[in-house]
Amino acid sequence: MPLTVAKTAGFCFGVRRAVDTVYEQLERIPSTSSPKLFTLGEIIHNAQVVEELDSLGAVAVDSLEKLLELEEQLSQQNRPYIPVIIRSHGVPKKVYEALDSRSIPYIDATCPNVKRIQKIVEEQPEGTLVLIAGDAVHPEIQGIIGHCNVTCVTFTSAKELAEFTENHANLSKMNSVMVAQTTFNTSEWQKCVETAKNLYTNLKIFDTICKATLMRQTEAAQLAEVSDIMIVIGGRHSSNTQKLSDICSRFTKTIWVETARELLSGQADVVCQIDAGSRVGVTAGASTPVRIIKEVQKTMSEILKEEEMSFEEMLNQSFKSTYTGEKVKGIVTGIAPNEITVDIGTKHTGYVPLSELTNDPSLSTEDIVKKGDEIELVVLRVNDVEGTVMLSKKRLDAQAGFEKVMAAAGTGEVLSGTVTDVVKGGILAVTEGVKVFIPASLSGVSKNEPLEQLLKQKVDFVIREVNEKRHRAVGSIKDVLKEQKKVLEDKFWSEVEVGKRYQGVVKSITSYGAFVDLGGVDGMVHISELSWLRIKHPSDVVKVGDVLDVYVKDIDVENKKISLGYKKTEDNPWEVLKRDYEVGSVVTAKVVSMTAFGAFAQIIPGVDGLIHISQISNERINKPQDVLTIGQEVQVQITDIDFEKKRVSLSMKALLEDNAQEEAVEASEETTEVNE
Repeated sequence: MPLTVAKTAGFCFGVRRAVDTVYEQLERIPSTSSPKLFTLGEIIHNAQVVEELDSLGAVAVDSLEKLLELEEQLSQQNRPYIPVIIRSHGVPKKVYEALDSRSIPYIDATCPNVKRIQKIVEEQPEGTLVLIAGDAVHPEIQGIIGHCNVTCVTFTSAKELAEFTENHANLSKMNSVMVAQTTFNTSEWQKCVETAKNLYTNLKIFDTICKATLMRQTEAAQLAEVSDIMIVIGGRHSSNTQKLSDICSRFTKTIWVETARELLSGQADVVCQIDAGSRVGVTAGASTPVRIIKEVQKTMSEILKEEEMSFEEMLNQSFKSTYTGEKVKGIVTGIAPNEITVDIGTKHTGYVPLSELTNDPSLSTEDIVKKGDEIELVVLRVNDVEGTVMLSKKRLDAQAGFEKVMAAAGTGEVLSGTVTDVVKGGILAVTEGVKVFIPASLSGVSKNEPLEQLLKQKVDFVIREVNEKRHRAVGSIKDVLKEQKKVLEDKFWSEVEVGKRYQGVVKSITSYGAFVDLGGVDGMVHISELSWLRIKHPSDVVKVGDVLDVYVKDIDVENKKISLGYKKTEDNPWEVLKRDYEVGSVVTAKVVSMTAFGAFAQIIPGVDGLIHISQISNERINKPQDVLTIGQEVQVQITDIDFEKKRVSLSMKALLEDNAQEEAVEASEETTEVNE
């Protein structure tokens, strides 16, 4: 009797991730604790798995209110809150807020595909209508609705969407978005898309049906078309199993069972009608563990009692085995943010966590592989009960990489890697899948600076030593930097000359100047060369990291010292004065200081002129303070400029005399007019 088992039967990525999370947490919590953790709702739509987890201490709580009540009871018993696992279906936003407000620890195992839908609806601006294709009472849809801040509508078919729109015609002109439950029937979704396009004028459609769901449903339909009977295995409350049963029943006889025991009940008559040579197809929902599929196969074998290869034997044959440590080749079939799935030629669902794909934290799964790639892997763990196998790429890469690292030891060969960790005494950098320890003293970072600045940075280093037995290597960034600096220094000293201009970066600042990196060699700009104005400290003009346009003032080859200039001639305030002002000019000046013989006033920054006491007023005054105050702005005339001695003479009196003469002329003209 030919038997075909759907390749996509069993746990999907999201469900397996959630279930694995619960098992991992149960292992970490002391066995004396009871309960060990809570799940908000059943972690999976499979009664057998839920019962097993409950027996191990993972208690499913059906509502947030009940969960908070149980946690409060623990608190009253002086017990700490126990962790909560949020299942792959996701939860409304209010659940996170409630847990956070009470500091209840939780682990979010929401499927990334569901998270994407939650984010889409949550980001919609006010005035948007959200259309959701799915079962309104399903926990996934309830969670999505709980993240929606605008008007939202759910529907289960194109017909239902059309009826709703007909009764609410005013909504069809709103800005709208449409999403679907991850397990929504794909053929019905296409009908909904066409209907929505015809009814809504400002619509944006997001295809959010899980690709694994699409593949599962497509394969189920194809298998059902060529089978005499289909067996669909899955929980009665599983939405995706329901849809698989509906799809298969369109093409052939279909039996939906939750456990093997159901095959021995009323549906056994249907099974017994199968003739030898009948074509049987088997698929299972995303919440169905492999052990239940195996229980079904065993029962089928007992019912059919075939003399030829039994149902169980045929199905077992499809579950080709593997073992820990085996090197295998796999084809990438799926890519998620935290792992990839691979086909290694067995019935197992092969997966490679991101942590086993690479040691480089800057890379994502999509940076490393794409669907269809063939990659070499090593088996880390086989779970025949769940039908999964964990694999690693980085460990194979690390072996080959370590051989390269060993070959580079002591040769001076420069390797490149990414800094992944700051550890006691230094940092770890990954090259060719190998972690190389670089002591702080060889990191190239000064003692006063944090090593964290190198995190996730690409660095070059050489290998100083390796320990083959312990698979450890010690590297040095400092050696590379030292060699690079020597090359740059040699080049610099061979080309440098007085007057040559450079662009340099300010490395450090002292009270007497700034040190500038010219590219392997440091030069100093004295404080007097930083500005034409008087400054108290170099930091008044520059800061570390500034890029300066400097020129070489002096070279001390013997002591390897470079004096730099920064001030530009055109910025010299005396040059500005020469260009823009002349004797006789009237300017507004600011009084900056006073002496017994007069007041000094600033004409432009860097140039002060003297207003002699005799030039302050037409009347005799004893001291400048009788007329002027510090900070006062006054109109003055430039009466003399001595550029050689850098002196400027100013006069307020000259302007007063000019004004008096003008007034006298005006008075004379008025008298003449009257006489006439």
